[in-house]
Amino acid sequence: MIDRVHLRRAGVSLLLDLRDGDARIVHWGADLGEQIPGLAALEPSVPHSASDEPAAVSLLPQAARGWRGTPGTAGDRGSRDYSLRLVLQDAVADDARAELTLVDANAGIQVRATLALEPSGLLLVDQELTNTGETAYRVGALDVTLPLPSQATEALDLTGRWSREKHPQRKGIDQGTWTRTGRHGRTGHDSTLVIAAGTPGFGWRSGEVWAVHLGWSGDHTSRVERAGDGQKVLAVGELLHSGELVLEPGESYRAPRAFAAYSGSGLDGVSERFHEWVRARAGHPSTPRPVMLNTWEAVYFDHDLEVLRQLADAAADLGVERFVLDDGWFLGRRSDNAGLGDWFVDPDVWPQGLTPLIETVNSRGMQFGLWVEPEMINEDSELARTHPDWISGPGDRVPLRWRHQQVLDLVNPDAWQYIYDRLDALLTEYPIAYLKWDQNRDQPELGHDGRSSTHDQTLAAYRLFDALRAAHPDVEIESCSSGGGRVDLGILERTDRVWASDTNDALERQTIQRWTGLVLPPEIVGAHVGPATSHTTGRTHALSFRAITALFGHFGVEWDVRGLSDAEREELRRVIAFYKANRELIHTGRSVRVDRPDDTDSAYGVVAPDGSRALFAYVTLATSPDEAPGKLRVPGLDPDALYRVSLALPLDRHGFAGRALPSWLDDGQVTMSGRALEAIGLAMPLLRPERAILLEVAAQ
Repeated sequence: MIDRVHLRRAGVSLLLDLRDGDARIVHWGADLGEQIPGLAALEPSVPHSASDEPAAVSLLPQAARGWRGTPGTAGDRGSRDYSLRLVLQDAVADDARAELTLVDANAGIQVRATLALEPSGLLLVDQELTNTGETAYRVGALDVTLPLPSQATEALDLTGRWSREKHPQRKGIDQGTWTRTGRHGRTGHDSTLVIAAGTPGFGWRSGEVWAVHLGWSGDHTSRVERAGDGQKVLAVGELLHSGELVLEPGESYRAPRAFAAYSGSGLDGVSERFHEWVRARAGHPSTPRPVMLNTWEAVYFDHDLEVLRQLADAAADLGVERFVLDDGWFLGRRSDNAGLGDWFVDPDVWPQGLTPLIETVNSRGMQFGLWVEPEMINEDSELARTHPDWISGPGDRVPLRWRHQQVLDLVNPDAWQYIYDRLDALLTEYPIAYLKWDQNRDQPELGHDGRSSTHDQTLAAYRLFDALRAAHPDVEIESCSSGGGRVDLGILERTDRVWASDTNDALERQTIQRWTGLVLPPEIVGAHVGPATSHTTGRTHALSFRAITALFGHFGVEWDVRGLSDAEREELRRVIAFYKANRELIHTGRSVRVDRPDDTDSAYGVVAPDGSRALFAYVTLATSPDEAPGKLRVPGLDPDALYRVSLALPLDRHGFAGRALPSWLDDGQVTMSGRALEAIGLAMPLLRPERAILLEVAAQ
């Protein structure tokens, strides 16, 4: 059997030491080249008061091999077989992929692990545990654990809440375990998206970074750990509840896939690996991504055919290409107190069904989309009155309500079939091009037949998505979960975009979209222009700020555009036309974030794959302690090319706070080399807080 595996691709190496029947990861990071070091040179020393053999981080860390941190597996057969000693049985590998089989013959457990380096350099890790014993085995954990080198001294993860998702937090990697758990029954608004570590002060464009994402939409755990001997790891895995996953003899558990990215050029390098992989997937939504109008912040639950026809007329006049009817169309749904589960068009509101509205929308050259929330149920619904046993929970009581709703037990095959049949009927009866699929509550007490069922509920939801997509392959689906509560690569295997947040407040969106974009490219992140005054924060923003913020995503509008002033209509029409002219660049280009000296302003952009064009936004987030902003350095361009830089959209003079603009803006443009733009940068106008300008960069 081979004694080592060296996976090598796109500037990344993963080196496995397979001696002694273990699978030790001795390196994951920068490319080692053709000549790898001798494995003996990488063995750690043996300190006093320690196991007699040197302990190194295994793919599946085990107490039986001297690991004193969190083990990679957990489980038991009652009180027995609680500690595994997995021994390598087989290994097959080439330059980019390794398949390993490890067994504990005494415990009756087999683990198969596949590690694959993708063309982008993204590492995919899949693990499957099989019960080869003669009695039931209760699985407690099957995590993916990856080593960190000594120079990784800072950890980064993300947190948040409803309408404030994806905010970063940093800490030093001290001795001990920093664990983030998600116990929401969904990914969660506070989901970390990635657990990352890096060299001191790593930023968007500098430093080494190691990051791991779990492609799973249920409960999960992420951690960074530093053992007493100084070894450090990143680990992710599904969070399994007591008694939730019991394998009978011959049964297997396939753990959620882990995605791991190493970068020697900061967080943008991590993004580049994720974005390239996401875009290369089969079925990835292609550009052009249509301009959307969603009706929620225009009419809320007040559905009236004539009002919605007027809204459709106004949307078409602006250049909108997809019209989405939000919550309120189905039986008894006049508020969020009732109706979930009764997926029939309400004849009191829609006596002729949805056909008259759809015909209006289609006749104006727009696609029609519809909001649904199929995984939930109101107790005030015909479905709940007929099938109260279809409410997920402990069994002896009904869980706490959340937004007046409960969770439909999709593990129950009858409940699953009912929801599938209703959605299938809607998609068959009406020409629906798009489903905004919502999921508006945490689910901390999911249960089926008296047992915890978070794992099974997540898989049942996946099967529902998969079955509907198979039956209606041309329908796009958005993952909305009261905004950004279900954003992960597991749900994106079966959806076409995510709704990053329920807030359209452009200031909040600056951070939310920036960090959601760490993993997801902009074409699958919904970003809309909302009303001037945000319904979530009460803040009022200029249209130019709202529009520039929304451009760097899948652009849409969520606003009653019937009542726009002439100036607003002209400006919004111009922005929509600009988006259409530039969406191929935005949705295929390389995302670039600029490291700024303080947090009062921000800058970011996209650069065409061939470096010929770029768009960059400069944004003020708060007042600065300096009288004038620092120069904007523009990275990511061809250093030897000459570029013309100009305003891509007219400057909003109301947002300018200085006496005079930088002279190059008075001239309308400036020409500089890519090298000078990155090394020196450009003078920026003094803007009031919460304002933005958009720059176009074109090679000469």
